[in-house]
Amino acid sequence: MQITNDIKYIGVNDHDIDLFEGQYVVENGMAYNSYVIIDDKIAVMDTVDTNFEEEWLENLKDVLVGRTPDYLIVQHMEPDHSASIDAFVKAYPDAVIVASAPAFNMMRQFFGTDYTDRRQIIKEGDTLNLGAHTLQFVAAPMVHWPEVMVTYDVKDKVLFSADGFGKFGALDADEDWACEARRYYFGIVGKYGMQVQSLLKKAAALDIQIICPLHGPILKENLEYYVNLYQIWSSYGVESEGIMIAYTSVYGNTKTAAGLLAEKLTQKGCPKVVVADLAREDMAECVEDAFRYGKLVLATTTYNAEIFPFMREFIDELIGHGYQNRTVALIENGSWAPMAAKTMRAKLESCKDITFTENTVQIRSALNDESRAQIEALAEELMAK
Repeated sequence: MQITNDIKYIGVNDHDIDLFEGQYVVENGMAYNSYVIIDDKIAVMDTVDTNFEEEWLENLKDVLVGRTPDYLIVQHMEPDHSASIDAFVKAYPDAVIVASAPAFNMMRQFFGTDYTDRRQIIKEGDTLNLGAHTLQFVAAPMVHWPEVMVTYDVKDKVLFSADGFGKFGALDADEDWACEARRYYFGIVGKYGMQVQSLLKKAAALDIQIICPLHGPILKENLEYYVNLYQIWSSYGVESEGIMIAYTSVYGNTKTAAGLLAEKLTQKGCPKVVVADLAREDMAECVEDAFRYGKLVLATTTYNAEIFPFMREFIDELIGHGYQNRTVALIENGSWAPMAAKTMRAKLESCKDITFTENTVQIRSALNDESRAQIEALAEELMAK
C-alpha cells in the first residue's frame, strides 16, 4: 500500500488471534501497522508481532528494492509493535534504532540488550533529517505506556500516531470505524484521558493531513471527525444522547424491571436506550456504551450481601478506566436484605463527577405496584435531567 509518494505500508493482518491483549474479543482480527519512509535515508516505523515477523521482513524487503534501511524508529514498546526488533537488527545490522530513553530500558527487559552500539535516543522536540523528509518527535507519555513517542513527517504532513486513533479489526475487515475504535479506546487508552488531551493539544499545532496509527486504517479524509471523537472521549464528554441500562438477573425479575424501564424511557421520547445483559454480552462493549452515553442505569440483585459478580466486574472496569462525569441510577433486587444499591453507590463514589438520581428502585423478589411506580418515577427523573 502506498500512502504518499515516499511512504509505504508494510504491516500485516492477524486473523488467527481471538483475544487481543488476552481479553478483548476481536472477531475480525487485528492489524499490526508498520511503515517505511523512502528518502536519501530510509526510516522504518515500528515492527510487528513476533508471529508475523517473517511476513513483515518480506514486506520490507519488497519495498526496499535492494536498498537497506538506515533507521528503525520505535514509537511504542508493546510487543505487538516491538517484538520483531531483534529480527530486524539481525537482518539489518548497520541500521540505527531510534527511540526514547524509557523505550531502550524496556528493550533491555524484553531482549536482554538496549542496543548501545546502534541506538539514537530522542526526546520531545528532536528531529531527524532523511533528506526531503524531516521527522519531528513528540512525546506522548502514558498514551498509553510511558515510553511512547509519536512522529510527525513535516514534508508529507503525516502523523505517525502510535496507538492513538487505533481500532480493533484487520485492515480487510468491512466494519464501522467508530464502533471498534471506541471499544479499543476505552478498553485500552481510556484511563489516560488527561494524557490524550495533552497530546491532542500538541497535535493541534501541526498541519496534519494523514494519520498513520499502529492499528486500524490509515486516516486521510475528514480528520476533523476522528479528532473530534478523541476530544470527546478523552475529556469524558457525552458522545451520544441516550441512556444505557446494564443489568444482571438470576431468575428474570431484575431483567423484567430493566425491560420495563427501557420501555417507559422509549415511550417518553428517549432518543436511544441500550439494554445490556452483563452476564452474556461482551464486557468491553458494555464499557464502551457506558462511556458513550451520559446516563447509566445499573440493575442487579443482592448476592452474598453484596452484588452479583458480573455487575461487580462491570463497575470495577468502569472505575479502572476512569469513569466520570455521568448520571447514574440504581435498581436493586433483594428478597430479604437488599444491599445492592448501597454497594454499587459506595463503589462508584470513588469516581469523579458522578451524579446519582434521587429515585432508586427497590424490588422485593418480583415487581409489584410499588416498584413499578418507582420505575415510573425514575424514568421521569432521567428524562428531566
